[in-house]
Amino acid sequence: MGRAFEFRKARKMKRWSAMAKTFTRIGKDIVMAVKEGGPDPENNSRLRAVIQNAKAANMPKDNVERAIKKASDKDTGDFKEVLFEGYAPHGVAILVETATDNNNRTVANVRSYFNKANGNLGTAGSVEFMFDRTCNFRIDPTGLDPEEIELEFIDFGVEEVFVDEDGLLLYAPFESFGELQKELERRSFEILSSGFERIPQITKQLNQDAQQEVLGLIEKIEEDEDVQQVYHALEIQE
Repeated sequence: MGRAFEFRKARKMKRWSAMAKTFTRIGKDIVMAVKEGGPDPENNSRLRAVIQNAKAANMPKDNVERAIKKASDKDTGDFKEVLFEGYAPHGVAILVETATDNNNRTVANVRSYFNKANGNLGTAGSVEFMFDRTCNFRIDPTGLDPEEIELEFIDFGVEEVFVDEDGLLLYAPFESFGELQKELERRSFEILSSGFERIPQITKQLNQDAQQEVLGLIEKIEEDEDVQQVYHALEIQE
């Protein structure tokens, strides 16, 4: 197994275990997708992907339809995607992806989290290069062989394929998302969910006390309503 598998195993999808937080994140994704490409999922691949993710998260269909309708209203404001980079205590690199309608609020909040935890909010480019940005698709694994799928889709950017408890996962570079989505749909594979992740190139080990300091900062950041994803280079020890 490769780095994507180990990364996925370590995270255990913990960050979106709270249903309310999950629905909030997906709601913002719907707004951004509709503002970008319109309300028709047939003609908006980004929205189509978000709807698949909503279904995978058991978000009620009525909620999704209301979110699309609301996003279609010209009076509904858009969200700006902003990436924050910094270091937690003990020099652990952290990336924070946000979607905000008030950048000043988000900047102030994220900076305060780092400062209170003895971390350091960095400048653009200070940490991002330490992570590989990837895309992933989860498909129905029924009757599929991971090795064969990897060979079939290697020309579409797929670098790693493995099975977890929820399906068969295909990982590829960030820029391969559109082409890979199009080919999976063309071949009528059932896409259960899709998304983007930033995988650390190198992780850092800490003792239990130091690890808890870093995890405390990460959990505080994840609670913020503007935060979509948090990535870090901490190697978590059980």
